[in-house]
Amino acid sequence: IERKGAKIGLIVTRGTRDVYIIGRGNRPEAYNLFFQRHRPLVPRRLTREIDERLLSSGEVHVPLDRAAVAEAARVLAAAGVESVAVCFLHSYTNPEHERSAGEIVRAAMPGAYLSLSHDILREYREFERISTTVVNAYIGPKVGGYVKDLYSGLGKLGFRGALTIMRSNGGVMTPEIATRRPAAMMESGPVGGIIAAARVGAILGSPNVISFDMGGTTAKASLVRDGEPTMAPGCYVGGYASGDPVMLPMIDVVEVGAGGGSIAWIDDVGALKVGPQSAGADPGPICYRAGGAEPTITDANVVLGRLDPDNFLGGEMKLDAEGARSGIAEKIAGPLRLDTVVAAEAIVEIAIAKMSLAVREVSVAKGYDPRDFALVASGGAGPLHVLAIARELYIPKVIVPLFPSHFSALGMVLADERHDLIRTYYSDVATLEFAELLQIHHEMVAEAKMALRHAAQVQKQIHLDLRYVGQEFTLQVPVSLDQIEAADRCGIRTAFDALYEHRYAHHSPDEPVEMVNIRLTMVGKRPRPAFPHLPKSGQRKPSHRRDIYLRDARKPVSCPVYQRPALGAATHIEGPALIQEHGTTTVLFERDVCTVAPSGELIVMVAGA
Repeated sequence: IERKGAKIGLIVTRGTRDVYIIGRGNRPEAYNLFFQRHRPLVPRRLTREIDERLLSSGEVHVPLDRAAVAEAARVLAAAGVESVAVCFLHSYTNPEHERSAGEIVRAAMPGAYLSLSHDILREYREFERISTTVVNAYIGPKVGGYVKDLYSGLGKLGFRGALTIMRSNGGVMTPEIATRRPAAMMESGPVGGIIAAARVGAILGSPNVISFDMGGTTAKASLVRDGEPTMAPGCYVGGYASGDPVMLPMIDVVEVGAGGGSIAWIDDVGALKVGPQSAGADPGPICYRAGGAEPTITDANVVLGRLDPDNFLGGEMKLDAEGARSGIAEKIAGPLRLDTVVAAEAIVEIAIAKMSLAVREVSVAKGYDPRDFALVASGGAGPLHVLAIARELYIPKVIVPLFPSHFSALGMVLADERHDLIRTYYSDVATLEFAELLQIHHEMVAEAKMALRHAAQVQKQIHLDLRYVGQEFTLQVPVSLDQIEAADRCGIRTAFDALYEHRYAHHSPDEPVEMVNIRLTMVGKRPRPAFPHLPKSGQRKPSHRRDIYLRDARKPVSCPVYQRPALGAATHIEGPALIQEHGTTTVLFERDVCTVAPSGELIVMVAGA
């Protein structure tokens, strides 16, 4: 996003030099006269064409011109290129030309970073494959240097364990794989919290959960069904409109610009807006006393009394309540002719509406009823707003884990080693050659086992990307190895129709179905730490009371305040109430009922949901 990666060159099949620059013909902002397409990470002058050609079957049509590859490497080296991406047409079916080109480039540019498209993404769609490979090459040198320094630094500190790196598919990988495929780390930041949400939900008897993580800049939502996070085929780094597609399997996360530091502002027609601009952590909200001048969601919560100015971060940081009130009065309440508390409530309500849309996007938009899920709140600002979001969407149960501000770190500890492999195999289901598909499956399993050779226990999942003939996009249909071995066309077709019906509320049983890709997920199980067990003894009475504003900005409520570290298992708290801890505050509204689980989580039954 910041365009601070390596200087890279691109080597492609002759005739495809401009595929990466042209991209796709989609233009999401049809009426934006100033719309900007994606800016290529590789300038055209550093894109070199090579005589070679494979057919879509993998058959060699034009042999690789090895001398041309060597000349291209010489030109790129002379131009100061630090990293090279190689992406030949149809190399996803036959990688031999790319492997040979890679050997030549390594010999000619021994210090350069190298990304071969078949090693990053073995899937059709040339633009997306080139873009993913280019992004990998762009960030590779810096990420590789960082991983090397991290490993070296940990060694100097006496670390003797096995270092693993979080990846966006919900698993972890070794430093060697992270260095070779750094694009697999894209958008991996919030993934740890989703893995932890799945685990906590399973322990508490709620395998269906929606993870909600609200930090300082954004809020993120993701759906977990039957203990498994939902997956997406990739993402657009920098946004769909003009970002760079990275088509690697990743956990499906919807993000909105609503975090604790999101700025409240008034647009040109006098409407109150919240975000996506953020004050971040520096200078941060006005109440931080660090130079922030714009009112934020955090300032609004201070004005409403939901955050204690004298007990923020356990009392380590004193908040400027008067500064927050003055900022909202000057920038929001005054221009809109509102009372300051009413303006603060409006800021929070707008943020709640935006974050509710994110939860809807991962549930309702995918054919799931959010009322069938528990909402797991994490992040420093998540518990502060989660009950309002749950009430908005009629979600009956909310779970606030232990140490929600550090929940993603817990998820990284709980994550297994995971590798996702994709192979394009195009065929009508009615004429599918299952023997060929089985051979491809065996090759993928062998490759995955090499990466998981140290795992004691390995689990496997198979999906087929299917669609009706004439469609562009696919659905990932889970199948078993038994179905492939038995050539179970009918069962595979029935599973696709059922999934299509669930997603789109209709299906077309008379339309032919075609297969595009086979996907293999191999998971190496890792030992997991045990969750704590709290004693039932503990402080069951509030430490004090405080006036706060909940649903009526004109009338404060005298609210009991509980200190979470002092609560024992089975403690029962009825709202309205505040539950404070070092990194966050949980707000209970009227008639919400909270129980402390044996492992320490707050389980809240939402009134009216």
